[in-house]
Parts: sequence; C-alpha cells; structure tokens
Amino acid sequence: MTKILNVSKLRKTYTSGSKDLTVLDDISFSIEAGDTFAIVGPSGSGKTTLLGLCAGLDRSDDGTVTLCGEDLGSLNEDERAFLRNQKVGFIFQDFQLLPTLTALENVSVPLELQGASNAAAVALELLQKVGLGDRYDHYPSQLSGGEQQRVALARAFSTKPDILFADEPTGNLDEETGEKVIKLLFDLNKEAGTTLVIVTHDLDLARLNNHVLRLKGGKIIANETTTVS
Repeated sequence: MTKILNVSKLRKTYTSGSKDLTVLDDISFSIEAGDTFAIVGPSGSGKTTLLGLCAGLDRSDDGTVTLCGEDLGSLNEDERAFLRNQKVGFIFQDFQLLPTLTALENVSVPLELQGASNAAAVALELLQKVGLGDRYDHYPSQLSGGEQQRVALARAFSTKPDILFADEPTGNLDEETGEKVIKLLFDLNKEAGTTLVIVTHDLDLARLNNHVLRLKGGKIIANETTTVS
C-alpha cells in the first residue's frame, strides 16, 4: 500500500533560558493510506509536537517528514500551507471555530478557500450527517461543546482530505459526548476513506485504531498493530 506519511529520525529541541530541552528524539515510523493511527503517551511525551511536525505546522531540527509524497523540509511556508489546504484536515481539542461565523459558514470556509462553487450545499449536507442540519445558522457561542466539535468534524471532512490529524478530539468533552463524537469521527472517516491520525491520552480511543504508537520522554517505546473489531 501507499505510504501517506513517512517520518525518519525526527528530532526537535527547544531552548529554555540557557538549557536545551529535547522534546522528540530519533522518531521514525510510517503510515499507509487508509490507516487509522493513534499516538499516545503521558503529558509532556511529545505527542502534540509530533503531530505539528507531521502536518507541517512546525519544522524539525533533524530528520525528515514526507507527507502525501512531499518532503516537508524542502517546502517553504506558502508551499506547506498549500499542501495542508489541498490534502490535510484538522480537528483540535478546543474546536477552533471562527466565533463570528455560523456553523454553516465555518464548514464552508475550507471549501471556499479551494474555490468550490457548491460550498454551502456541501457544508449543509455534512452538518446534516453530524446531526446539526437544524443548527446551521447558529454561532459557536450558541452551541454546546459537543455540538461545536461536531461542526469541527464536518469542517474537517468538507474538503475530502487525504489525511486528517485529530489532537485530543474529546479532551474538552464529557465521556458520553466524547463517545458520540468519536463514533461520528470513525463513521465519517470510514465513509470517506481518509487516513486518520489521532493524538490522545485515552487508551480506549487509541485501541479503536489499526496502529498505536506509544511515546515516553520524546522517544518511541512501542509501535503496535491492533485488532479492531
């Protein structure tokens, strides 16, 4: 199968005062197209930093990241932004909806940035899929946390991305709401055939994926293939 993400000997260090702090050290793994892949580990293990490097939101100090056939290290900021716009979807812990836009407008934005002429129709169809067809004209402040994350799900899948990065997608939700959001995420993902990469501290969520990468202290301590029922 095609490797959609390949990470080799990745290293990231931050300088704090007079000290250097190595957040990631010698990280190597690959993900095949269509896989579901969880990155787990305790707080401070480097999970979110790794996601940012894989998505081209930040640059590593050493090593390479190849995303959708492109070596991120060889691309400038504009080129990486274009790649994300065309190929990548994101879901964040804190939703990151635009507060001055309605649910429909939030979902439409990535489509409009791609020049789609049917952005509103596609956005409304996705909102209906996540159970918010009747809330399309509501602003984020008028929606619960779970509803905001469902809008974020619709937005993430609106452009039919090749790969979707989700950073603690249930981190701000109660258990029951989180379970509903995760079911929607996996249902939409299965329908779209998207590659899914989830950063989480929730081992139950991690086990829903085909592969689990475990980090501790900035290093890989396990890379496991799971049996998903």
